[in-house]
Amino acid sequence: MEIREATINDIPELVVLMEQLGYPTSVNKMKIRFNAISANSSYHTLVADYDGKVVGMAGLCTNVFYEYDGSYVRIVAFVVDVNYRKKGIGKKLIQEAESWARKQGAISIGLNSGNREERKGAHQFYLIMGYKDKSIGFTKNLV
Repeated sequence: MEIREATINDIPELVVLMEQLGYPTSVNKMKIRFNAISANSSYHTLVADYDGKVVGMAGLCTNVFYEYDGSYVRIVAFVVDVNYRKKGIGKKLIQEAESWARKQGAISIGLNSGNREERKGAHQFYLIMGYKDKSIGFTKNLV
């Protein structure tokens, strides 16, 4: 298994992963999103390649604190294919995300995870990986 930067060729498998994350999309829409994300230097997309198949992804974004000096990285999307969980893939993705964050000079890394019942396993995973359950997030659609 290899953790690497995502490429445009990964789009079909990223569509499957986005659906498993609860955000169905099309190849065309994901291609448009991926091109916009790839063009933004604050973003970085990692994939887990398992025997030539993309089975996980981590979408990362660098940000600057208002509250502190320095920057942080937010994991804005994280998923491992349901057929490949419990194989250490998520752990390797998180470790590589943290490594990338350090290389960016970030002093912190965080993520938000939905409070739906099906997210409880993910919450346990994040706690095991050393993340703290810190706060609740709120969103509002503007369109």
